[in-house]
Amino acid sequence: MAELKEKNVSSIPIDNFSNTRITSVWTLLSSIKWSESWLVGLLVFHAVCFTITLLTCRFYRLQICHFLMMVVMVYSAEYLNEMAAMNWRLFSNFQYFDSKGMFISLVFSIPLLINTIIIVMVWVYRTFETMTALKTLQLNRKAMRGNQKKTE
Repeated sequence: MAELKEKNVSSIPIDNFSNTRITSVWTLLSSIKWSESWLVGLLVFHAVCFTITLLTCRFYRLQICHFLMMVVMVYSAEYLNEMAAMNWRLFSNFQYFDSKGMFISLVFSIPLLINTIIIVMVWVYRTFETMTALKTLQLNRKAMRGNQKKTE
């Protein structure tokens, strides 16, 4: 029994930066050295994606392309994680890319998915807005037909 407890405790990974046991998302995020240039670039990338998401709200076709590119990037995150895990020494000081994909999911996929959710919410809002305008137009036409019949 004691061996199982020791094994379970030792199976919790220790990060390379602060040497703390990673037991939650917050400990993982706090153990990341955010000043690394590739992580700063990733944050800038997410800021640009969010800006494009906001700017393309009025341009439906551009937003579809942006949406599909983000979905493809999320889909390819597993392959990106494998490639980064094999070549992390080329661009990083620490090995962040775990076999379960926790790091890539948190810093790459989740921000992209938040952008895609925003786009879907905009699409739903525009659909409701169009349906409301259509129903209002139908009711106005029906009222005009009723007025024309009354005047005849």
